Amino acid sequence: MSSGSFDRVKDAIEVFRWRPELSIDQIPAPQRIAPHAYAIEAIVGMVGDAEVGTGRLIVLHDPAGNPAWQGTYRCVSYAHADIDVEMVTDPLLAEVGWTWLTDALLGAGAGYHDASGTVTAVSSRSFGELEGEPDRAEVEIRASWTPAFDDDLDITPHLAAWQALLCTTAGLPPLPEGIIPLTTRLDR
Repeated sequence: MSSGSFDRVKDAIEVFRWRPELSIDQIPAPQRIAPHAYAIEAIVGMVGDAEVGTGRLIVLHDPAGNPAWQGTYRCVSYAHADIDVEMVTDPLLAEVGWTWLTDALLGAGAGYHDASGTVTAVSSRSFGELEGEPDRAEVEIRASWTPAFDDDLDITPHLAAWQALLCTTAGLPPLPEGIIPLTTRLDR
């Protein structure tokens, strides 16, 4: 597959219809991992509210293939959000966090293989001069997978899955296909 096929993938990323709660920007992609790479960054926020999550997605392409990927494309994802302090002590949080990814891929119809990653949950308590700050807890999901593309190189299901992962991690409710969320005047 040529760089022209990667251009089709980049074009699909650039025209993807993101949920209105996501702010997406292209960022510099790593240059040494694969001959072709495209990266985006997301800020997840509610209308009128502060940021509730962040993420990055990098799509890598090596026309010669990569034995570690078992393919010519690789999606590399990062999702991060604050969570309730009580959630960080749940022993199943890591497993549940991983199912957020696999369920998102399955739900979007994104064929994939060779998925790998980590789910990290941390809590913070402030002391000394910062003692008045509230306790914080965060979850971070780092994952990568090889898209099982047909000849059409349709990245769209993988973008939909990444979007669902970001929104689930940040605690946003699922949004059925074709539905636009309504906001109240209080959200502005």
